[in-house]
Amino acid sequence: MTDINKMIDEMPQEVYERLKSGVELGKWEDGTVLTQEQRDSTMQLVMLYQARRLDQTDHFTINSEGKMNELTKAQLKKQFKGEPIAEFKEQEL
Repeated sequence: MTDINKMIDEMPQEVYERLKSGVELGKWEDGTVLTQEQRDSTMQLVMLYQARRLDQTDHFTINSEGKMNELTKAQLKKQFKGEPIAEFKEQEL
């Protein structure tokens, strides 16, 4: 049996990104749909990778202590305050 900690420590960033994409989209890059069991296992790997290898501070991510970051509505508003959603250019006549 593979040691999960060793696997996470040696996992390339590219593999993590592919796993994360698979969980988010529910399918692999080739279009193959993940079964519920595959999605659950892949989500666990993504969460372990985030907790061990990334400095996560985003809402609903796993931090280095293994706990989920849950920001309040006020914290989220403060985080995104002043950032425009879209930018429009004026057209010359």
